[in-house]
Amino acid sequence: MEETKEIRILFLGDIVGSAGRKAVKDLLPEVFKKYQPDFVVANGENAAGGYGLTEKVADELFSYGIDVLTSGNHVWKKEFYPYLNKSERVIRPANYGEGAPGKGWTVYTKKDLKLGVINLEGRIFMRPLFNPFLVGKKLALELKKETPLILVDFHAEATSEKIALGYFLDGVVSVVLGTHTHVQTSDARILSHKTGYITDVGMCGAVESIIGMKIDQALEMYLNMVPRKLEVEKTGQLKLEGAFIKLNQKGETIFIETFRVIS
Repeated sequence: MEETKEIRILFLGDIVGSAGRKAVKDLLPEVFKKYQPDFVVANGENAAGGYGLTEKVADELFSYGIDVLTSGNHVWKKEFYPYLNKSERVIRPANYGEGAPGKGWTVYTKKDLKLGVINLEGRIFMRPLFNPFLVGKKLALELKKETPLILVDFHAEATSEKIALGYFLDGVVSVVLGTHTHVQTSDARILSHKTGYITDVGMCGAVESIIGMKIDQALEMYLNMVPRKLEVEKTGQLKLEGAFIKLNQKGETIFIETFRVIS
């Protein structure tokens, strides 16, 4: 790795259904041209019909230039388990129990660079998984033996839990990026020990929607409180949201900003 090289990373927010995939296909080239990233990572847990992933959809997203796909609580489709078990480019949250399909981290090599990617899931308002703080730090210290460049996708509901993990891993990993809520936050910053942080990077999908889903269906559910499966909104303008990060060769964040592109 060249001493003066800056490592440039694009991270795309949760890709929601076919609208999200179309946003990636149509809008990523523009963002790619602007930032010229060394790596592109995206959260794909909602990319297949709004819930989960499939092998076909994962391969489609890779064909658009994404290097690694992270996920979250919606990744668990049984038909996807064989692919999840064999893939080095699709990961699931690391703090599930022993025997869970797939793995929660990867090291992706591109040219002369190695990027470590860790996926974690929050516990507040979510499942009672293993402690993401302890699991994440243990994994990060292991990956640091192989590369100083470590990105963490923290798929979590509570903003306080996300911020807490950012501070806990400050100086241990390169960047902590929040996903899951699909609403881009305005707090992208570099913490005191040079770890980049944002509470949520946003989503890729329909602009006029409720976090990517049809507005009328979501409103119906909120009004009558009857559970129902929501459908992905496929019409209207699309958006591509995420974060751009620059790291130095030590794995420290030297620049971070959000982006939003609308078709």
